[in-house]
Amino acid sequence: MKSAALTDTLHRAFFEEWAQRGFAAISLERVAARAGAGKAAIYRRFSSHHEFAAAAVSSLGLKLAMPEDHGSLEADVLAFLIRLRVVFRHPIIRRILPDLHAEAARSASMRELNTQVAHARREQAQVILDRAIKRGELDAGVDRDLALDLLPAPLYWRMVVLGVTPTRDQLATEAVAIVAALKGSARRR
Repeated sequence: MKSAALTDTLHRAFFEEWAQRGFAAISLERVAARAGAGKAAIYRRFSSHHEFAAAAVSSLGLKLAMPEDHGSLEADVLAFLIRLRVVFRHPIIRRILPDLHAEAARSASMRELNTQVAHARREQAQVILDRAIKRGELDAGVDRDLALDLLPAPLYWRMVVLGVTPTRDQLATEAVAIVAALKGSARRR
């Protein structure tokens, strides 16, 4: 197996192990066995569980690009929510996310990883805000931190916390509510 393909296989096996057992109980021996590789394949690439987690999560993040321009803020938000719903529907991601947050509360290194992931997601979501400002749909003084919280939060709450998958119509309603909130979030001067 080529190096890049083996690394991808190791990442998948790592996520499967994490989802099944939780981060604290990950066994690199089991990860290697799931991937059909030896432990040496892991240790040549990663020096620790945390380094492995950081690499695996980062590689996943690259595959979750922001949607293209759909012509309006509401359409962009809806496209974002639809894409995010696909991610949150994945059974492995549904199990890993709560564990990642729990580990971040217990471990400074996992807090750092969680923060890096959140920062990367927020940077990508800036595109939606920038487009809306350029179109004149949002004031340039929009509270970006609040706006970047508002974009994923209701969907995350429904899907990851409550375990409910909204319909497309419910996402459309959510998009309307988020846009109204974004338009009301201009910084007070």
